[in-house]
Amino acid sequence: MSTTRLLVLGGVVRRSGRAHGYEVRRELMSWGSDEWAHVNPGSIYHALKQLAKEGMLRAHDVEESDAGPPHTDYEITEAGRAEFLRLLRCALAMVDVRHPEMLTAGLGFLTELSRDEAVGLLRQRLDGLAEWRASVVPHREEADPDDHLRELLGWWVHTADSASAWTRGLIERLEAGAYVMAGDPPPPA
Repeated sequence: MSTTRLLVLGGVVRRSGRAHGYEVRRELMSWGSDEWAHVNPGSIYHALKQLAKEGMLRAHDVEESDAGPPHTDYEITEAGRAEFLRLLRCALAMVDVRHPEMLTAGLGFLTELSRDEAVGLLRQRLDGLAEWRASVVPHREEADPDDHLRELLGWWVHTADSASAWTRGLIERLEAGAYVMAGDPPPPA
């Protein structure tokens, strides 16, 4: 699963309609994605071109005008929207200790889902965290108390516990009505 794909597709979705590559890049860089997801400007432009080649985005060449030099605008297709939602759902539900940036990216687009769906995915995440923790605990208990690698196993148990507590808190906040989610009525003016 690719964090860059999720971020780029989501960046186009968030821009609503058509987005220039520079606009997508600027938004993602403003999130600090170059630091936490190691997404650099070159990978954003490469992803835009690749996603257009795969039919996830539609490229529109814009000629030079008083508004600026020639450039390409991108528009998400139905296939791109489906891929975005697939990646978003995976990012929120799956536990991948090797790629925490997927959850980070997914949280950036959390409100693109309905409240019920987001809560359901986060409950799946809780199940995955419990499974991961349960797979680590026996190894920690079997390890020689003098082996410093017990600390690594202890760190993983602590990480699973902390992530579970945070996820339960987010579920509670969502169930209490935090944030305007897809399908929610607009907030009163």
